[in-house]
Amino acid sequence: MFGMTETKTTGFTAEERAAMRQRAKELKAQESEAQALQAVLDKIASLDEPDKTNAERIHAIITEVAPHLKPRTFYGSPAYANADGKVICFYQERAKFKVRYGNFAFFDAAQLDDGTMWPTAFAITEITPEDEKRIAEVVKKAAGVA
Repeated sequence: MFGMTETKTTGFTAEERAAMRQRAKELKAQESEAQALQAVLDKIASLDEPDKTNAERIHAIITEVAPHLKPRTFYGSPAYANADGKVICFYQERAKFKVRYGNFAFFDAAQLDDGTMWPTAFAITEITPEDEKRIAEVVKKAAGVA
C-alpha cells in the first residue's frame, strides 16, 4: 500500500496469555468461593430451629478460630474444607435423618489424632457458652491452628 510496509499483528505473547489464564483462574476461584459461602449461608438460613441457631453459631466459631477453612456444602450440609478442598468438619441438621440432635462431625483430614482413639462427632441439641469454647478448641486442633 503506497509505500507502507505491512506489519502483521501476532496477538498476545505466550507470557500475556499465561497471565490472562492465571487471572481468569483467580477470578473463577473467587467467584466459586463466594458462591460456596453463599450456599452455606443459604442452607443455614433454611434450617429449622434449633439447627439454624446451632449452625449459625458453629459457622461463627469456625470463621473466627479457623478463617482459612473454606465454607462449602457437603451432601447439602454446611461444611468447612482445608486448602486442598478436603472437608474437615460439617454440621448435619437433625431433620435430615429425623433424629433428636444435630451432628457436628469431622473427617480424616482433621488433625484430631490422640493416641489410638478419639471422638470424631458430637451430638448437639443446643450450644451453650461452654460448648462454644469446646467447639472452638476442637476446630482449632482439627484445622491445625492449635
